[in-house]
Amino acid sequence: MHTRRVAVLYTGGTIGMMHGPRGYEPRAGFLAQRLQSMPTFHVPGLPALTLPASRLGVHVQYDLIEFETLRDSANMRREDWVAIAGEIASRYEDYDGFVVLHGTDTMAYTASALSFMLEGLGKTVVLTGSQIPLSRVRNDAVENLLGALMIAGHYTIPEVAVFFNGRLFRGNRCTKTDASGLDAFASGNLPPLAELGVRVDVRWDLVLPPNAESLTVRPITNEHVAAVRLFPGITADTLASLLSPPLAGMVLETYGAGNGPSDRPEFLEVLREAHQRGVVVVNVTQCHRGHVSLSYASGLALTEAGVVAGADMTAEAALTKLQWLLSQDLDIDEVRQRIGRSLRGELTEVEASPRLTWKVAEASAG
Repeated sequence: MHTRRVAVLYTGGTIGMMHGPRGYEPRAGFLAQRLQSMPTFHVPGLPALTLPASRLGVHVQYDLIEFETLRDSANMRREDWVAIAGEIASRYEDYDGFVVLHGTDTMAYTASALSFMLEGLGKTVVLTGSQIPLSRVRNDAVENLLGALMIAGHYTIPEVAVFFNGRLFRGNRCTKTDASGLDAFASGNLPPLAELGVRVDVRWDLVLPPNAESLTVRPITNEHVAAVRLFPGITADTLASLLSPPLAGMVLETYGAGNGPSDRPEFLEVLREAHQRGVVVVNVTQCHRGHVSLSYASGLALTEAGVVAGADMTAEAALTKLQWLLSQDLDIDEVRQRIGRSLRGELTEVEASPRLTWKVAEASAG
């Protein structure tokens, strides 16, 4: 028998919650006790905690590292992202893979943030959680945690991923799409990296190679960012207020293929003025699938005002990428250039047509 070691970082979330006087809340120590008592998650007589041998003859031995403060994911902050990245880095040489237990509501944000901060990742990092706590008789926690452990313990997929309901997604490509269903996550612009059925089907053609020779944590330090969803009738004054100092970057969630108001000079002037002040504004679509395009005049108007096209990034990936880039030692022009380039597989690079490229260049020169 062969043994693979996995570190399970328990940050909080529904998976380890118990019902209390104020509803479901994380309970320190509960998850470790529960897992050790379940034959699915621990073979008596073997070092705790150890899964039964897989059909490949592999025992996955895992350590549960419980964070001092267990958070509902709605309470996650930038500092928590940095702490998780730090824990992975400090234990990187001791484990073959990592599982991060996390609440579902902000899991896509954390997965995206980790993907940018963990530069040179060469091991599997899987985030998972559940919609129903492990403390309930009927739950999705068992399958999600077991699947995440099996993937992290058997495969070297050097990415930050999210595993949920039998599918492994690239972390910076997925988003939570269902508040109550068990199939809670989807990736509109990239197929799953793996699917667990009777067998494990890994799409190796989609898996990225390591992006450096060794792991380096480049933390997110800039908090002066915002995300704004366009809606019919949004005023220039509202946008100006949101773009005022000390804001350094904004993700603008636009209509359709990246469109916004093009017949309101005062609205576009607010964006143009922010661009000139060095604020980086990124255009992503409100739609679950598709990408920002310059095919419509209303989208081109935003580009002419200095808004940077975010291709097919999710809002979560765009926000965390923007934060991360603004936290590095880069000038603003370099930040704007890197927004539209794939750094961790977070977007699909699409070449602009010569006609539209010429129009944008001409507008900028004018």
